[in-house]
This record gives sequence, C-alpha cells and structure tokens, in this order.
Amino acid sequence: MRYLPKSPAERKEMLAAIGAKSIGQLFSGIPERYRLREALKIPGPYSEAEVIQYFKDRAAENSNGYTSFLGAGVYNHLRSVVTDAIIQRGEFLTSYTPYQAEITQGTLQAIFEFQTLMCQLTGQEVANASMYDGSTAMTEAVLMAERLTGRQRVLVARSVHPEYREVLRTYAKNSGLRVEEIPFTVRGTVDAKALQAALRDDVAAVVVQSPNFFGVIESYAPLAEFAHASGAMFVVVVTEGVSLGLLKPPAEADIVAMEGQSFGLPPSYGGPFAGVIASRDKFVRQMPGRLSGQTTDSEGQRGFVLTLATREQHIRREKATSNICTNQALCALAATVHLTLLGKEGLREMAEQNLSKAQFALSELLKIPGVQRAFDEPFFNEFTIALPRSVKILNSHLLRDKIVGPLALGTAYPELTKHALVCVTETTPRAEIERFACALKDALQQPV
Repeated sequence: MRYLPKSPAERKEMLAAIGAKSIGQLFSGIPERYRLREALKIPGPYSEAEVIQYFKDRAAENSNGYTSFLGAGVYNHLRSVVTDAIIQRGEFLTSYTPYQAEITQGTLQAIFEFQTLMCQLTGQEVANASMYDGSTAMTEAVLMAERLTGRQRVLVARSVHPEYREVLRTYAKNSGLRVEEIPFTVRGTVDAKALQAALRDDVAAVVVQSPNFFGVIESYAPLAEFAHASGAMFVVVVTEGVSLGLLKPPAEADIVAMEGQSFGLPPSYGGPFAGVIASRDKFVRQMPGRLSGQTTDSEGQRGFVLTLATREQHIRREKATSNICTNQALCALAATVHLTLLGKEGLREMAEQNLSKAQFALSELLKIPGVQRAFDEPFFNEFTIALPRSVKILNSHLLRDKIVGPLALGTAYPELTKHALVCVTETTPRAEIERFACALKDALQQPV
C-alpha cells in the first residue's frame, strides 16, 4: 500500500465513476504501437529492503573524498548550516504564490530583501523576484531588450557560456529572433572590431559575460559604448556571483542576467538554482516575472505587496512580458540568508580567497612541462590552460586519484581542443591544489 496506494476495489470504483469498464478501455485512445505489452528490461523485482540497499550502494560510489576542479557555471562554495536552519522555519512556510499579501508577508519580505541585495551587487536600480536559473535569465533579458527596442537581431559573444547560448537559440527558434555570435580574440576577450562591424540599427541586444566562460574578466565600457551608439541594449551575464565581491558591478549594463547558485546553494547535480534579472528602473514595465514592493498599511505599519506581475494571468495576454509563471522562492531565500550572514566584508573575503587560490593553482600548474596558460588576461577563480594531451584522457587518470579534473573545452569550442578550464574556490585546500598539480604531471608522463 505504500507504493501502490489504490486497492483493486478502489480502482474498480474509480473506473466506474468515469464510465470505463477496465484499465484497457481507459487507455484505448493510445495507439496500440505505443502501449507497453511486455515487462521493462530492468533488474528485479526487488524487495523494499533490497531497493534501499541498491541505492545506498550507488550513493557510496559517488564522489565521497574527491576534490573537484570543475566549475563552468556551477561552483562549490562554503555554506553555513545556519542558512538551512533558517529557510526551514515556519515563518517562511507561507502560501506558494504571494497574491494575498495579508497572509504571505514572510514570502513577500524575503523576495523584497532578495531584490535589494541583487540591486546592490549588480549596480542596477531594480531586480525581480528571481528566474529559473542563469540561462533563462539571460534569454529573458534578450526578450526584454527585443520588446524595448522593437528589434529582433541579437549579437552574443562566443565567450558566453555555451549552454546559455543554446537556451537562447532554443527560445529564438520560434520567436523571430536572429541570433549571431561574435568571436573572441587570442586574449580570450570579445573581439571589439568584429562587434563594431556587426552592429547596425537592427540590433536589439549585445550580450557579454564577465568573467567569461574562459575565466577572463571583460572590459565593459568600450563594448557598452559600441552597443549604445547603435541603439542596442547592453546585456551583461554573470555566472559566478561571488566575483562581484571584488569586481566592479556592471553598472554600464542596461540589463544584468545572473546565476545566484554561488550564494548558499550547493551544486546539487545542476539545480534547482535561482536566476536574476536586474535593470534600470525605467525598463521595469518590460521586466519578466514579478516584483515585491514595500508599503505601509492603514495603521502606518511597514508591509509588503506584490507590486508587479506581468504574465498573461494578470494582464491582457498581448501585454504579457513572459510566460514565466513563478520564481525560485526557496532558492532566492537561501541566497538572501546566505548573503545577509556573509555581509559585505564576508563576501569580499570569500572573493579574495577565490582569487588567491586560483592564482596559486595557476602558478603550480605552469611548473609542469607542456602546460601553458591560454589567455594572458586577468581572471577570478577560473582560468584556461593548454595541454599537450587530450583533456579527457588526462581526466580519466586524475579520477583514479580521486580528483575531478577541469572541463575539456574542445567539445564546445573545437578550436580549443586540448584546452581545459580549471576552477578553484575557497573550498579547495592548498594541499589539494599541490596534489592536483602532481597528479596532472604524472598523468602527462603516462604512455599514450
């Protein structure tokens, strides 16, 4: 009954209520060729105890005791246990959607605080309640720029995260957007000359990431000037939020799209995370999702309300800005608690540790014969190296030493075969960095 809660008698009663004589009749609308007529080719059947033991065994095979140098948009950072304790408190267990302000003050205030923190980090004037993740935030930023400019051509730097660009192409396929990519230079930065040549009066947005996918920190000002000179909007993507603890906020941007995973959210196999869109106040009517605002009630007490909700369920469909129906409320709450506990100085210290350890890792790796730095530009906690052998083969050797190696760039960038993206955060001990360098040196000496 725990796994099959409906008894045969109850199933018969349910079928009678809908006018079906059997399960077969219930599913008669499904073509015969799509019906499963034989057992699935899976092991078992197992008892409950055997199933539990199976998953325990599989869990034991996971990366217990491994050190990871893999980043590429998902980062392992220190998280306080206080964050988990706070987000599970009853005060936050209010309604799923905050339409009725009188009974959802906890949710609305948490959203308001999240929006405030995101504005402070990004240097923008307004931020929404969160998006699904960084990739959808970037795409929604582009769609927002399309609505604001009335244009449908988009220029995206190839140094933007490949998966983010793939999400944008998926959205663009049936929405009329024309997406073009701008190459990167030998320094790993956006090719400014190619951008200038591609800019015309039909471009809605120029999209740039910093630190970019290669770890390189981009210089915003000239790129923003080029975009604005042609009437296009300048969209900045941030996948590593901790970098804003040290780097100047992207105030030159018209819209900032950011991934909030670095703020109190574990890697967790890639989600769920919390995306961010922040922009200038004058563009707020075209911002997707929803916003929480602060007000006072009839007794003069501070309160919070749902200020803006621009989806088709709230306003006329032709005026809706997005089909985004919700926000990542719990993940945004975790990010809010995490950043509040850290404070400005704490975030800066965390960022400094990332930078320091990444610099040390690079210096150790460059001592290995055959290892070279690919892009000689400033970076934060990721950098690209060129190797004399296949990255995937080297990673297989590293895995035997309980080291999750760097990302092989050749899959997404064929011109960067034998290049690897190395990530180091504050969670990586110095001794593990040294062990990684030794293991990589040994792997390079193995026979092909």
